[in-house]
Amino acid sequence: MSDWTSGYVADIGYTYGYYPELNPLRVKLAFLHAGMVFPDVGTACELGFGQGMSINLHAAASTTQWCGTDFNPAQAAFAQDAASVSGSAARLYDEAFAEFAQRDDLPDFDYIGMHGIWSWISDENRGVIVDFLRRKLKVGGVLYISYNTLPGWGAFAPMRHLMTEHARVIGAEGNGIVNRVNGAIDFTEKLLATNPSYSRANPQIAERINKIKTQSRHYLAHEYFNRDWLPMHFGTMAEWLESAKLSYACSAHYLDHIDGVNLTADQQAFLKDIPDAQLREAVRDFMVNQQFRRDYWVKGARRFNSLEQAEALRAQKVILIAHRADVPLKVNGDLGEASMSEAVYTPILDLMADYRARTLGQIAQAVQEQGISIGQVVQAAMVLTGGSFMAAVQADVTVNRARKHTDKLNAWLMDKSRGSTDVSYLASPVIGGGVTVGRFQQLFLLALSQGKKSPMEQAGFVWQILAAQGHKLLKEGKTLETTEENLAELTAQAQTFAEKRLPVLRALQVVS
Repeated sequence: MSDWTSGYVADIGYTYGYYPELNPLRVKLAFLHAGMVFPDVGTACELGFGQGMSINLHAAASTTQWCGTDFNPAQAAFAQDAASVSGSAARLYDEAFAEFAQRDDLPDFDYIGMHGIWSWISDENRGVIVDFLRRKLKVGGVLYISYNTLPGWGAFAPMRHLMTEHARVIGAEGNGIVNRVNGAIDFTEKLLATNPSYSRANPQIAERINKIKTQSRHYLAHEYFNRDWLPMHFGTMAEWLESAKLSYACSAHYLDHIDGVNLTADQQAFLKDIPDAQLREAVRDFMVNQQFRRDYWVKGARRFNSLEQAEALRAQKVILIAHRADVPLKVNGDLGEASMSEAVYTPILDLMADYRARTLGQIAQAVQEQGISIGQVVQAAMVLTGGSFMAAVQADVTVNRARKHTDKLNAWLMDKSRGSTDVSYLASPVIGGGVTVGRFQQLFLLALSQGKKSPMEQAGFVWQILAAQGHKLLKEGKTLETTEENLAELTAQAQTFAEKRLPVLRALQVVS
């Protein structure tokens, strides 16, 4: 492995994932719910952007000036191509953190985001990042950071170390990282078959290994097989960020804000008796056995008074981003699956099923006759946004300015879907970021853009693309062998898409 990688896996590309927590627009509702003042984000930075999906979708779908870096030149090249196509003017580099941090042409930032970076780099690089935050994050600015944490990783950390040791010592470098990953998994299964005391003391380990076996080897390589990997207690993270004058604001994972689905009544009461916010957060991690944190930190925390908070919450605009029928009245928290109140959620969802953006105040006014309070509307918005069924909405002027960039980026991504399943997201100027659109759905949109209006025409268009590459559809685990079977299945999917997903994508201005 060459020195420029600093021990990070570089011989296999990272996945083309999109992470909505990196969207600065999500900061607002989370901060409002926590009663905290949020910044207007004019400048933003993503450190370690991977293939650049998140930073490009956010740059194209907003008027925010984005900068970022990723050390892998192949990934940076794809990201730069996407930025060039969209015309977003995002400034994307392939520099190591130390090199990027010393650039003298970067603005100060209102927002800096890191997803899947902190736990997988050296202490030296962590020091570089903290110094960058100290110098380049504005007063009042927000940091989003995700990281592996304890106690959730406590049991599996020794097994992860053993797997990487096997890959390093026995896995031949010339065989490539995928073969080394597979070899380490096979070795681990054989070890567990001997029934060691470790697995008897930690019975969940076998289940974790079974889950790992089903996951993408690209993902596993980056998640488990870097040289540096350090789950960190919340308190240790606070110590790292203290010199950058950052204090904890709130969770970026919206469902963490809803105590009722995560904590028992006794646990909630116990936490309320802890006066120190940092200790309280650390104790909460033990209650839920926290494994992965997604946090907002702020440089100079300020709180709204109750009137300011109420007014700002009422003015927050949201939109439904899933078909009404696809929104389950269930939510999964750390206590397991919980039922949403039909008396509260059904009127709200029925109102929003026309996919029009409304303020929380407008929603509250429309459902008040059903006895639903503004507090219940706010909590419903948090739960639905946390479940990826609802999203915050940008100002109309921003939507109009961003649309020309998202149209260009989406056309480019849809064209790529003809030969690849890599990218499953398109950009929405309405919500300032990405929305899930699978390969076949992108191809249906591509067909629509070429005048194929009926599901049957769209199915024929898609089948021509697939057949030319020797691809066939799977249905219920079986390959559809004949042209007639494939066309019938594609037509059915196109019909469902036209009825359920297309209206949502049009409301989000992903497509006209």
